Amino acid sequence: MLTTNIIISGTGGQGIILASRIITHVAFQSGYDVKESEIHGMAQRGGSVVSHIRFGDKVFSPQIPAGEAQIMVALEELEALRYLRFLKKGGLIILNKKKILPAMTEEKDYPQNVENLLEQKGFIVIPVEAEKMAKQIGNIKIENSVILGILSTALSFKEEIWHDVISKAVPPKTIELNIKAFNEGRRLIEEDAILEQRIRNFTEAKT
Repeated sequence: MLTTNIIISGTGGQGIILASRIITHVAFQSGYDVKESEIHGMAQRGGSVVSHIRFGDKVFSPQIPAGEAQIMVALEELEALRYLRFLKKGGLIILNKKKILPAMTEEKDYPQNVENLLEQKGFIVIPVEAEKMAKQIGNIKIENSVILGILSTALSFKEEIWHDVISKAVPPKTIELNIKAFNEGRRLIEEDAILEQRIRNFTEAKT
């Protein structure tokens, strides 16, 4: 298979390392060669963070060249724009509708209508209010699992492998909540005809 390239962007404290580890292990358990880059940027809370994940029959480098990522998982809106150069034309962006103002930045200086801007640039955007969904489930810290559930609908990995990896990666007392959040992310796509069609358009174009 061709190498699949995924960029995860966000800020320190959003759990990007955990999300990257889960995706990497799911791909490995599914039989693929996997490479993951080190986290770039300032990993302390609020600093910009990005992770590169690549999997396929054989992967030689962990770094994704500019314009070669098929998927971006953006946990914060500004960070989607910051690392957009890595995404290929027509790529998929799972966009967490969340704004975290960088230090010394005022609200008026934060980009507006990021979702629309990304769509105008020709990307397939899946918007999600993951924190809101996580709160409804019972813990805002599981928004990552909501987003991973959405991501899983765009990849060919078996659902039970996702469940197994998540169960081993999160604290034991949070397994049930994280699996529920993951399932809710999947259900969001399955029950929204527009979003489901966007995922289908992406996967069909990818193959």
